[in-house]
Amino acid sequence: MAPELDIVIPVYNEGQNIVPVLDSFKRHAKTQFRVLICYDREEDNTLPVVRGYATEGFTIQFVKNRGRGALGAVLTGFEDSTAPAVLMYPADDDYNAQQIDAMMEKFRNGCEIVAASRFIPGGCMKGCPWVKATLVRCSAFVLHYLARVPTRDPSNGLRIFSRRVLDTIPIESTVGFAYSIELLVKCHRLGWRIGEVPAGWFERRAGKSRFQVLKWVPQYLKWFRYAFATTYLFRGPASVKLKPAAAGATIHAK
Repeated sequence: MAPELDIVIPVYNEGQNIVPVLDSFKRHAKTQFRVLICYDREEDNTLPVVRGYATEGFTIQFVKNRGRGALGAVLTGFEDSTAPAVLMYPADDDYNAQQIDAMMEKFRNGCEIVAASRFIPGGCMKGCPWVKATLVRCSAFVLHYLARVPTRDPSNGLRIFSRRVLDTIPIESTVGFAYSIELLVKCHRLGWRIGEVPAGWFERRAGKSRFQVLKWVPQYLKWFRYAFATTYLFRGPASVKLKPAAAGATIHAK
Protein backbone atom coordinates (compact mmCIF):
# COMPACT_ATOMS: atom_id res chain seq x y z
CA MET A 1 0.00 0.00 0.00
CA ALA A 2 1.35 3.42 -0.97
CA PRO A 3 1.95 5.64 2.06
CA GLU A 4 -0.49 8.43 2.78
CA LEU A 5 2.30 10.57 4.21
CA ASP A 6 5.90 11.31 3.27
CA ILE A 7 8.03 12.61 6.16
CA VAL A 8 10.88 14.75 4.84
CA ILE A 9 13.83 15.03 7.26
CA PRO A 10 16.79 17.22 6.23
CA VAL A 11 19.89 16.01 8.06
CA TYR A 12 23.37 17.36 8.72
CA ASN A 13 25.42 15.11 11.01
CA GLU A 14 22.41 14.05 13.08
CA GLY A 15 23.81 10.62 13.98
CA GLN A 16 23.20 11.27 17.69
CA ASN A 17 19.60 12.36 17.19
CA ILE A 18 18.04 10.36 14.38
CA VAL A 19 17.39 7.00 16.09
CA PRO A 20 15.19 8.47 18.87
CA VAL A 21 13.24 10.31 16.15
CA LEU A 22 12.65 7.14 14.12
CA ASP A 23 11.77 5.24 17.29
CA SER A 24 9.19 7.89 18.15
CA PHE A 25 7.54 7.36 14.75
CA LYS A 26 7.27 3.63 15.48
CA ARG A 27 5.67 4.26 18.86
CA HIS A 28 3.19 6.96 17.98
CA ALA A 29 2.28 7.20 14.28
CA LYS A 30 -0.52 4.95 13.03
CA THR A 31 -0.69 6.73 9.66
CA GLN A 32 1.00 4.83 6.82
CA PHE A 33 4.16 6.81 6.11
CA ARG A 34 7.56 6.80 4.43
CA VAL A 35 10.65 8.68 5.64
CA LEU A 36 12.84 10.63 3.22
CA ILE A 37 16.31 11.32 4.66
CA CYS A 38 17.66 14.34 2.76
CA TYR A 39 21.41 14.80 3.06
CA ASP A 40 24.24 16.90 1.57
CA ARG A 41 27.35 14.68 1.74
CA GLU A 42 28.05 10.96 1.72
CA GLU A 43 30.25 11.54 4.78
CA ASP A 44 27.28 12.71 6.86
CA ASN A 45 27.33 10.69 10.09
CA THR A 46 23.53 10.28 9.95
CA LEU A 47 23.70 7.88 7.00
CA PRO A 48 25.42 4.83 8.51
CA VAL A 49 23.21 5.08 11.59
CA VAL A 50 20.04 5.07 9.49
CA ARG A 51 21.32 2.28 7.23
CA GLY A 52 21.77 0.13 10.33
CA TYR A 53 18.33 0.96 11.69
CA ALA A 54 15.70 -1.81 11.76
CA THR A 55 12.52 -0.31 10.32
CA GLU A 56 9.18 -1.88 11.13
CA GLY A 57 6.06 -0.92 9.22
CA PHE A 58 7.60 1.92 7.21
CA THR A 59 10.33 2.46 4.63
CA ILE A 60 13.24 4.88 4.49
CA GLN A 61 14.51 6.49 1.29
CA PHE A 62 17.81 8.37 1.05
CA VAL A 63 17.64 11.57 -1.00
CA LYS A 64 20.86 13.37 -2.04
CA ASN A 65 20.51 17.15 -1.95
CA ARG A 66 20.43 18.43 -5.54
CA GLY A 67 20.66 22.01 -4.33
CA ARG A 68 22.62 23.66 -1.54
CA GLY A 69 22.16 23.85 2.21
CA ALA A 70 19.03 23.39 4.29
CA LEU A 71 16.66 24.83 1.68
CA GLY A 72 18.10 22.65 -1.07
CA ALA A 73 17.62 19.55 1.06
CA VAL A 74 14.01 20.44 1.80
CA LEU A 75 13.16 21.23 -1.82
CA THR A 76 14.82 18.03 -3.04
CA GLY A 77 12.75 16.08 -0.52
CA PHE A 78 9.58 17.79 -1.73
CA GLU A 79 10.47 16.99 -5.35
CA ASP A 80 11.01 13.30 -4.55
CA SER A 81 7.88 12.98 -2.41
CA THR A 82 4.82 11.32 -3.93
CA ALA A 83 2.34 11.00 -1.05
CA PRO A 84 -0.84 13.13 -0.80
CA ALA A 85 0.56 14.77 2.35
CA VAL A 86 4.17 15.77 3.05
CA LEU A 87 5.43 16.52 6.54
CA MET A 88 8.58 18.58 7.05
CA TYR A 89 10.11 17.18 10.26
CA PRO A 90 13.21 18.27 12.23
CA ALA A 91 15.96 15.67 12.65
CA ASP A 92 16.26 16.29 16.41
CA ASP A 93 12.53 16.21 17.30
CA ASP A 94 11.80 12.99 19.22
CA TYR A 95 8.78 14.40 21.10
CA ASN A 96 6.17 15.50 18.51
CA ALA A 97 5.54 12.22 16.70
CA GLN A 98 2.41 11.79 18.81
CA GLN A 99 0.94 14.76 16.90
CA ILE A 100 1.35 13.21 13.45
CA ASP A 101 -2.01 11.42 13.45
CA ALA A 102 -3.78 14.55 14.71
CA MET A 103 -2.17 16.58 11.93
CA MET A 104 -3.22 13.99 9.36
CA GLU A 105 -6.79 14.12 10.65
CA LYS A 106 -6.82 17.86 9.94
CA PHE A 107 -5.42 17.14 6.47
CA ARG A 108 -8.07 14.51 5.75
CA ASN A 109 -10.73 17.02 6.78
CA GLY A 110 -9.66 19.44 4.07
CA CYS A 111 -6.72 21.46 5.37
CA GLU A 112 -4.07 22.15 2.73
CA ILE A 113 -1.51 23.12 5.38
CA VAL A 114 -1.45 21.86 8.97
CA ALA A 115 0.85 23.82 11.25
CA ALA A 116 2.22 22.60 14.56
CA SER A 117 1.80 25.42 17.06
CA ARG A 118 3.81 26.09 20.19
CA PHE A 119 1.51 28.92 21.20
CA ILE A 120 -1.87 27.26 21.67
CA PRO A 121 -3.08 25.20 24.64
CA GLY A 122 -1.05 21.99 24.79
CA GLY A 123 1.98 23.51 23.06
CA CYS A 124 5.20 24.85 24.55
CA MET A 125 8.61 26.32 23.75
CA LYS A 126 11.36 25.61 26.28
CA GLY A 127 15.08 26.29 26.42
CA CYS A 128 15.05 28.72 23.50
CA PRO A 129 17.70 31.51 23.61
CA TRP A 130 15.95 34.73 24.61
CA VAL A 131 16.77 36.65 21.41
CA LYS A 132 15.37 33.91 19.20
CA ALA A 133 12.38 33.39 21.52
CA THR A 134 11.54 37.10 21.45
CA LEU A 135 11.72 37.25 17.65
CA VAL A 136 9.61 34.11 17.25
CA ARG A 137 6.91 35.23 19.68
CA CYS A 138 6.73 38.77 18.32
CA SER A 139 6.52 37.59 14.71
CA ALA A 140 3.83 35.06 15.65
CA PHE A 141 1.77 37.77 17.35
CA VAL A 142 2.10 40.17 14.42
CA LEU A 143 1.24 37.62 11.70
CA HIS A 144 -1.71 36.11 13.55
CA TYR A 145 -3.33 39.04 15.31
CA LEU A 146 -2.47 41.88 12.91
CA ALA A 147 -2.03 40.20 9.51
CA ARG A 148 -4.71 37.61 10.41
CA VAL A 149 -2.83 34.56 9.20
CA PRO A 150 -4.84 31.61 10.59
CA THR A 151 -2.16 29.98 12.73
CA ARG A 152 -0.65 31.24 15.94
CA ASP A 153 2.80 29.84 15.14
CA PRO A 154 3.61 30.83 11.54
CA SER A 155 7.38 30.24 11.80
CA ASN A 156 7.40 26.69 13.16
CA GLY A 157 8.96 24.41 10.54
CA LEU A 158 7.02 21.32 11.68
CA ARG A 159 4.25 21.43 9.09
CA ILE A 160 2.18 19.29 6.71
CA PHE A 161 1.76 20.47 3.12
CA SER A 162 -0.76 18.92 0.76
CA ARG A 163 0.21 17.63 -2.66
CA ARG A 164 -1.96 20.42 -4.05
CA VAL A 165 0.14 23.07 -2.31
CA LEU A 166 3.48 21.61 -3.43
CA ASP A 167 2.33 21.00 -7.01
CA THR A 168 0.58 24.36 -7.43
CA ILE A 169 2.40 27.08 -5.49
CA PRO A 170 5.92 28.03 -6.63
CA ILE A 171 8.56 28.50 -3.94
CA GLU A 172 10.48 31.74 -4.47
CA SER A 173 12.47 31.78 -1.22
CA THR A 174 16.19 31.20 -1.57
CA VAL A 175 17.39 30.84 2.03
CA GLY A 176 16.72 28.61 5.01
CA PHE A 177 13.17 27.95 6.10
CA ALA A 178 11.58 31.09 4.67
CA TYR A 179 9.76 28.80 2.21
CA SER A 180 7.52 27.58 5.06
CA ILE A 181 6.15 31.06 5.80
CA GLU A 182 5.94 31.71 2.06
CA LEU A 183 3.72 28.68 1.40
CA LEU A 184 1.62 29.58 4.45
CA VAL A 185 0.87 33.15 3.39
CA LYS A 186 0.30 32.18 -0.25
CA CYS A 187 -2.12 29.46 0.81
CA HIS A 188 -3.88 32.05 2.98
CA ARG A 189 -4.17 34.44 0.03
CA LEU A 190 -5.70 31.67 -2.07
CA GLY A 191 -8.29 31.13 0.65
CA TRP A 192 -7.31 27.48 1.17
CA ARG A 193 -7.87 25.94 4.58
CA ILE A 194 -5.11 26.02 7.18
CA GLY A 195 -5.27 24.06 10.44
CA GLU A 196 -3.08 23.76 13.50
CA VAL A 197 -2.42 21.36 16.34
CA PRO A 198 -0.41 21.89 19.55
CA ALA A 199 3.27 20.97 19.54
CA GLY A 200 6.28 21.20 21.81
CA TRP A 201 9.69 22.69 21.11
CA PHE A 202 12.84 22.07 23.16
CA GLU A 203 16.35 23.33 22.51
CA ARG A 204 18.38 20.60 20.83
CA ARG A 205 20.56 18.42 23.06
CA ALA A 206 23.09 17.32 20.42
CA GLY A 207 24.34 18.44 17.04
CA LYS A 208 24.36 21.89 15.49
CA SER A 209 21.30 23.77 14.31
CA ARG A 210 21.30 25.33 10.84
CA PHE A 211 18.88 28.04 11.95
CA GLN A 212 20.41 31.38 10.88
CA VAL A 213 17.78 33.93 11.77
CA LEU A 214 19.75 37.10 10.95
CA LYS A 215 20.62 35.83 7.48
CA TRP A 216 17.01 34.87 6.79
CA VAL A 217 15.30 38.00 8.15
CA PRO A 218 15.07 39.89 4.81
CA GLN A 219 13.10 37.08 3.17
CA TYR A 220 10.97 36.59 6.27
CA LEU A 221 10.06 40.28 6.06
CA LYS A 222 9.12 39.88 2.41
CA TRP A 223 6.46 37.31 3.33
CA PHE A 224 5.32 39.40 6.29
CA ARG A 225 4.56 42.19 3.82
CA TYR A 226 2.77 39.70 1.58
CA ALA A 227 0.58 38.61 4.49
CA PHE A 228 -0.35 42.21 5.36
CA ALA A 229 -1.05 42.98 1.69
CA THR A 230 -3.42 40.03 1.52
CA THR A 231 -5.42 41.29 4.50
CA TYR A 232 -5.40 45.06 4.01
CA LEU A 233 -4.55 46.07 0.44
CA PHE A 234 -6.21 43.64 -1.93
CA ARG A 235 -9.78 44.48 -2.88
CA GLY A 236 -11.67 41.81 -4.79
CA PRO A 237 -10.07 38.74 -6.41
CA ALA A 238 -6.34 39.04 -7.08
CA SER A 239 -4.48 36.48 -9.15
CA VAL A 240 -1.89 34.38 -7.41
CA LYS A 241 1.20 33.25 -9.27
CA LEU A 242 1.07 29.50 -9.86
CA LYS A 243 3.45 26.92 -11.23
CA PRO A 244 3.16 26.65 -15.04
CA ALA A 245 1.72 23.12 -14.88
CA ALA A 246 -1.05 24.38 -12.58
CA ALA A 247 -1.86 27.57 -14.47
CA GLY A 248 -4.39 26.02 -16.82
CA ALA A 249 -7.15 27.24 -14.55
CA THR A 250 -6.54 30.55 -12.79
CA ILE A 251 -7.00 30.42 -9.04
CA HIS A 252 -8.02 33.61 -7.30
CA ALA A 253 -7.75 34.91 -3.80
CA LYS A 254 -10.79 35.06 -1.62
